[in-house]
Amino acid sequence: MSKTILVIDDDDDIREIAQLTLEMGASWHVLSASCGAAGVEAAKASQPDAILLDVMMPGTDGPATLDLLRLDERTRDIPVVFLTAKTRPGERERLLDLGVAGVLAKPFDPMTLPTNIASLLGWST
Repeated sequence: MSKTILVIDDDDDIREIAQLTLEMGASWHVLSASCGAAGVEAAKASQPDAILLDVMMPGTDGPATLDLLRLDERTRDIPVVFLTAKTRPGERERLLDLGVAGVLAKPFDPMTLPTNIASLLGWST
């Protein structure tokens, strides 16, 4: 059965590359949102199997978006994988401590993105 992934990122190019890669590389259905608030609403409406969430976004950033997702019973159990350009020591651990399934660095390799996500979530590609 095909998985549905919601990509929440304020960068149009990142959303487009992720969507193409995940659809073509893993045959997953991909939804997207350009900000945290729209992402939370999309998650409530579509109940995706997982969310790929940018850490740094204007307005509601990734951690705040995660908090909003965790407050709603419809979205609290959806696994989240953070995407981040911050690669300082300790940053990955800080993000993992928020209870996400994993953290992927930006820029990511489009060729390995489906495999990396599947590995973090325990899925087969």
